[in-house]
Amino acid sequence: MPKNFLSSGRRRALTRQHKIAVAGVATLGAAALAFSAVPGNAQTTTTAKPAAAQVAYSSEQIKDVKASVTDQLANATVKAEAIAAKKKAAAKAAADAAAKKKAEAQKKAAAEAAAKKKAEQARKAKEAASRSAARAQVKPVAAKKTYANNLDGWIKEALDIMDKHNIPGTYNGLYRNIMRESSGNPNAINNWDINAQNGVPSIGLLQVIKPTFDAYHVPGTAWSQYDPVANLTAAANYAADRYGSIDNVNSAY
Repeated sequence: MPKNFLSSGRRRALTRQHKIAVAGVATLGAAALAFSAVPGNAQTTTTAKPAAAQVAYSSEQIKDVKASVTDQLANATVKAEAIAAKKKAAAKAAADAAAKKKAEAQKKAAAEAAAKKKAEQARKAKEAASRSAARAQVKPVAAKKTYANNLDGWIKEALDIMDKHNIPGTYNGLYRNIMRESSGNPNAINNWDINAQNGVPSIGLLQVIKPTFDAYHVPGTAWSQYDPVANLTAAANYAADRYGSIDNVNSAY
């Protein structure tokens, strides 16, 4: 018999059933050889041995195995995805917590900075106020201006009061009219002119009658026609209203 009864190009793989059949033939052959080797006079007890059960594989079993493996793979995939999702959620929660903590820290830092700035501004304002108060305390108080109790002093004081009340007039204008009207006597009184005949004589340095004095009295001065400063300021106020200034008066007014 030739060694290769099938060429390599035509050799086909044995199926599972072919392998089982070959195994069965081999088993029967071995049993026959054992029987023929026993002597004829020997007492033999033949015990029949059951033939090896033929192993059968079902396509359903293969399908069940495939399904089981598929289920296991699916379960493993689901578990892996669940673990990955859990890790992702934990990472996001950690990131959110870190961001929130950072935002709170920034907010706190901003609030502290604002409070510090406000406190610094308040401190500077307080220091400035203290310096101002200190300067006010050390600032020399201007001495109250004093005037001589004579015609020169009366004219100068009257001019300062007139300046505060925007009443025009000069030293020369006052002096010139004073000398014509009373010669510088604050107690001078006219008892003979028409005003005197009407019961309101002209009085003082600029010979002012009572109705005129009351109408043009300057606040801050005495309510007396005999008071030199009150008399001068009231007369200058009247002259400014009627003539524009006491400087424009050159005769009885």
